[in-house]
Amino acid sequence: MAEASTREIYGKALIELGRQNKDIVVLDADVSPSTMTNLFARQFPERFFNCGLQEQNMISIAAGLAASGKTVFASSFAVFVVCRCFDQLRLCISQPNLNVKIVATHGGITVGEDGTSHQAIEDLALCCALPSFTVVVPADAIEAAAAVGAAASIYGPFYIRLGRPKTPIVYPEGYHFTLGKAVTMRQGKDATIIATGIMVAKALEAADILARQNIDCRVVNMHTLKPLDEAAIVEAASETGAIVVAEEHLAQGGLGSRVAQTVAKHKPVPMEFVNIGDRYAISGKAEELLQRYGLTPGDIEGLVKSVVKRK
Repeated sequence: MAEASTREIYGKALIELGRQNKDIVVLDADVSPSTMTNLFARQFPERFFNCGLQEQNMISIAAGLAASGKTVFASSFAVFVVCRCFDQLRLCISQPNLNVKIVATHGGITVGEDGTSHQAIEDLALCCALPSFTVVVPADAIEAAAAVGAAASIYGPFYIRLGRPKTPIVYPEGYHFTLGKAVTMRQGKDATIIATGIMVAKALEAADILARQNIDCRVVNMHTLKPLDEAAIVEAASETGAIVVAEEHLAQGGLGSRVAQTVAKHKPVPMEFVNIGDRYAISGKAEELLQRYGLTPGDIEGLVKSVVKRK
C-alpha cells in the first residue's frame, strides 16, 4: 500500500488555497519546517507569521486576525497547540466562534522518539469539548488535503489532527470529502469497526484477516468526530449488531466515548474499544509503540471476535 505524509500534503494544500483566497493567512509557532507551513511562507511571505515558541500568543493573534475578516490557519505540534493553549482556544476562538483553523501535526503516539512530552493523546477529547469547534482526523493524505480545503470554505473554528510519519493511502485520487459524513470503506454484516485517522488503514487490514476466518466485518471511517455522523453509527449497530471503535487516543473523551454515547442512546449493542487506555506512552519507534499499546490490526481482530461472541 502506498504511503504519504498528511503534514506534507497540508503544506502543499495551503499554497493552492493561498492562491485562491488572498484573505487566507497562516501562523506557526516556530516549527514550520515540521508542520510544512514553510511552503506557504515561501510563496506568500506577507501572509505568514512566525509567532515563535509562544503558542498561546499565536492563538490570540489568530483570533485578532479572524476578527478582522481573515481566514486563519494556525499550526504547531498537536500537544502544544491544544494542551498548552486550551484556555486561549476556549476564550479567544470557541466562545466568539471565530474563523480560525487549528491544523496540528505530530498527533498521537506516532511522533515516536520525540517521547511522552510530545505525544498528543488528549487532544481530541479537549477539542470535542469546545462547543463551536469542528473536529476532523483524516485517514490519509488525500483526505487531509480535502479536509483542509473544506475547512477553508466553511466559516468557524476547526481542529484538524495530522500525523508525523508517512501513512498508508486508503483513498483514490479524486475522493470527495463530505464534512460530518462517515465513509463506509467496506461492507459487512457480522460486526462494524468504526475507526479514525491512522487506525482506518489498520481496521481495513483487520477486516481482511477476519474475512479469511469467515467473519464479515464492516469498516467505517469516522473522519469527523464533531459533528458526529450518528446516522451511520445507528445504521451500523442495527445492521451488524456489534461495534469496535479504533483510535490513536486515550480511552476517555475521544471517538470511542462519542460513539458509545450514540449507541447507548439509540441502539445499544455490544461494543469494544481499541485505544491507548488510561496511560501515557513511552518513547520509541512509531510501529513499536503501536504494538506495545495495542493499536494493531491483530488487536482489532481480537476485539471483533470478542464482540461478535457477545451478540
